[in-house]
Amino acid sequence: MDLHVSLAGRGDLTARIYRQLREAIVDGRLRPGERLPPTRELAQRLDVARNTVGAAYDRLTAEGFLVGRVGAGTFVRDEPVTHTPRAPRRGAPGGAVYPRRLWRALPVPPPTGPAGPPPPYDFGVGVPDATLFPLEAWRRLVAAELHRSTLLTAGYADPAGHAGLRAAIARYIGVARSVRATADDVLVTHGAQQAFDLVGRVLIEPGDRVAVEEPGYPPVRRLFQSLGARVVGVPVDGEGLVVEALPRAAKLVYVTPSHQFPLGVPMSLARRTALLGWAAQHGAVVLEDDYDSEFRYGNRPLDPLQSLDRGGRVVYIGSFSKTLLPALRIGFLVAPASLRPALRTARQLTDWHGETPTQAALARLIDDGLLARHIRKASRDYAGRHERIVGALGRDFADWLELVPSAAGLHLCALRAPESTVDLAEVVRRARAAGVAVQELADFCAIPPGRPGLVVGFGAIAADRIGPGLARLAATFRSVA
Repeated sequence: MDLHVSLAGRGDLTARIYRQLREAIVDGRLRPGERLPPTRELAQRLDVARNTVGAAYDRLTAEGFLVGRVGAGTFVRDEPVTHTPRAPRRGAPGGAVYPRRLWRALPVPPPTGPAGPPPPYDFGVGVPDATLFPLEAWRRLVAAELHRSTLLTAGYADPAGHAGLRAAIARYIGVARSVRATADDVLVTHGAQQAFDLVGRVLIEPGDRVAVEEPGYPPVRRLFQSLGARVVGVPVDGEGLVVEALPRAAKLVYVTPSHQFPLGVPMSLARRTALLGWAAQHGAVVLEDDYDSEFRYGNRPLDPLQSLDRGGRVVYIGSFSKTLLPALRIGFLVAPASLRPALRTARQLTDWHGETPTQAALARLIDDGLLARHIRKASRDYAGRHERIVGALGRDFADWLELVPSAAGLHLCALRAPESTVDLAEVVRRARAAGVAVQELADFCAIPPGRPGLVVGFGAIAADRIGPGLARLAATFRSVA
């Protein structure tokens, strides 16, 4: 291993080597059983006499920190050293530098990874069922790309993404969503969130107004705030975004027209036409987030805004986080030609490009028809879950909730019934204690107190757990009401 020992300053060299190795063992940077460099090698690296390093090793061995193995080398002792108190692992210094005030105001995301066992009945939002992912096909395609000689080609890749994947995406969204695009129109990103960030970097000046849906998707709102935009919430009704309520000076309008997040209503054709007309009149850009339109359970899908746009004002954004897995971190945007050079430059300046083998494997998954097959299979599964939840909410929760009609996506929204006064925050809290995870609609509202309601996801919960989970939730409602 490349072991760093600092000999800056004055004093006994052996003592300094001993002390730093001892601290590294005690705080866990050198783990039990780990092999240390030979004394000759470390002495050459530190430009000291071999005996200087040997004396430090000998002292650590005598104190039980190290053990020598004939013919193998010197190792950190496997057993913990009980006679020496273990010091806490040293981290970076606390520091006296701080971010801009805006960043201190934004909420800190929770730690990633499992913080404990998942709830038995998880109605969380925005998460697909990982068990439906075509793992064997994906493993085969990735393995094939990792064996290709192109992986060993020196240099960086195109910031716009793998050429084969861009072409595959253009064909796929052209057939599945009637999006008008060629491979040159597509830019591959690390999920939809990076696509939003690139568009914001290219279009937003500090102080610009950006219109977002209210209620809406909090990460997008916070992202635009972090770029210095004045973010304005625009109400949503049964036909989608209320175009008449848009601020006149808005430079960018973010919408989820196919399946409004989180209410679930689609934007009517009249509203779509009105929004495009408004954007043309005011010189604004429309950011269309088509995040889970692939999963539909009834009704004919309306055309995307992008396919209706004749003035080049719509940036269409999609993601494979819902159709496949969030862990893949692959999304894309389709932009008008006037924005493409700046977006490619912004991508290169941000992180240059994504993982070429993963993008190439996804291109094969699309071109071989495996993605379409997976979506058909997953849609049948999700449709059953959707039907169960719709039935249960209408039957068992009618005294407290009023379902918002929705025929797409991986979640449903239910508003508090007009005659009900039940405390939904208390319901959510008690439900969590009973093993049922569900979210308040108010969590997605920027303007307090927010609309009272619940958002119920069904991507992360197995079909056979929906009934028992909703039964527990109904019992919680009865206990609160």
